[in-house]
Amino acid sequence: MCVSALGQRVRSRGDSGETCPESNVQRQRETSPEGYVLSSIEGRVAVEYLDPSLEVQKKKYAFKCHRLKEEGIENVYPVNAISFHNTHNTFATGGSDGFVNIWDPFNKKRLCQFHRYPTSIASLAFNNDGTLLAIAASYMYEKGDISHPEEAIFIRQVTDAETKPK
Repeated sequence: MCVSALGQRVRSRGDSGETCPESNVQRQRETSPEGYVLSSIEGRVAVEYLDPSLEVQKKKYAFKCHRLKEEGIENVYPVNAISFHNTHNTFATGGSDGFVNIWDPFNKKRLCQFHRYPTSIASLAFNNDGTLLAIAASYMYEKGDISHPEEAIFIRQVTDAETKPK
């Protein structure tokens, strides 16, 4: 399903035969008026644009995220959740590493990373004015059926310093 930056359903596979735009990185999709962001289980995010002109299409890119170097080994975690900030057109990603990152898609930079949550980030949503971010933490069985923290929902107040492009 494609979801607009306002949280409205845009379209799903099977809706009147329409599909969301395709990309090499596919798992979670979130759209804005200018384009959309896709995430993957390979710890990657792709920024795509709706304008088909060659000039605009040259701006699309993908990047690696939600990776942690632990004991000399780089662990790659799925990106489970994306949410656009309605005011600044930045976006948040949440991964199975338990981190939430805020990204500036225009300058291709991470704006901030919140503290590590007790388990995987399953879902994210900014409120309408972008001052709050709901964060759902829920073990996603990446490591099988093991003992894990309880599911929890956190409401975090966010500031322009964390979400506004620099």
